[in-house]
Amino acid sequence: MYYIDPHLHMVSRTTDDYETLARMGCVAISEPAFWAGFDRGSVDGFRDYFRQLTEVEPKRAAQFGIKHFTWLCINAKEAENVELSREVLAMIPEFLDCDNVLGIGEIGLNRNTPNEATIFQEHVQLAVEHDQQILIHTPHLEDKFQGTRMILDMLGDHSGIDRSRVLVDHVEEHTVKAVLDAGFWAGMTLYPVTKCTPARAVDIIEMVGSERLCVNSAGDWGPSKPTAVPDLVMEMRRRGHAESLIRKIVYENPYTFFSQSKKFELRDPASRNGFDV
Repeated sequence: MYYIDPHLHMVSRTTDDYETLARMGCVAISEPAFWAGFDRGSVDGFRDYFRQLTEVEPKRAAQFGIKHFTWLCINAKEAENVELSREVLAMIPEFLDCDNVLGIGEIGLNRNTPNEATIFQEHVQLAVEHDQQILIHTPHLEDKFQGTRMILDMLGDHSGIDRSRVLVDHVEEHTVKAVLDAGFWAGMTLYPVTKCTPARAVDIIEMVGSERLCVNSAGDWGPSKPTAVPDLVMEMRRRGHAESLIRKIVYENPYTFFSQSKKFELRDPASRNGFDV
């Protein structure tokens, strides 16, 4: 089955991973800007990173017939440095016209601090001013519920947001309903250690349905698996779910969300040479 991975950090993966993803049926990747494993010290470090996301990764992906899209921001872990964050925010418009940029992300909260909240809101304002979609990171583990509520409250206070163009990622059992009930898209991230396992993600699908719900692998610097979406496909098949429902979750839903951007162009995967899972 062909699929789209809506959140996959390929800068942390080898080129061999692109080949494996293609063989598993991946036809497109959306890569949000995120932490590099260390805090960057200057706006020029982010400028070089954005060039990697807009120039290098699309070429690596194209070798295997995968379309690469990206999002730009300074991530929540580094947003505590307000001065640097504002320099990065001022620089981001330089890249918004690049062919593979879908919007602003992954913005959000890490430890739910006042500085993080300030920079989150300034990112949202930047997205609204430039008519960009938004992809949001919610905190990990014990901070997730509080951080998700803070994010939803801040988004609710902003009158310029089109909720259908916002995806709130890393939802779990205790946050998914609040995100969907507020009118946003929700993303489930499949990790072997933290966040959702494929089995838990299928539990969530069975609990809330398939509307405005996506699934991704993230595949970043920590313990992660870039082929986690096919694992979800297999778990859904094991439980007897219809192929039409599986396709909706792993292909049609992300296609619908991303297609709100004029930059998102993806040919019919039926015409693509590749290995069908």
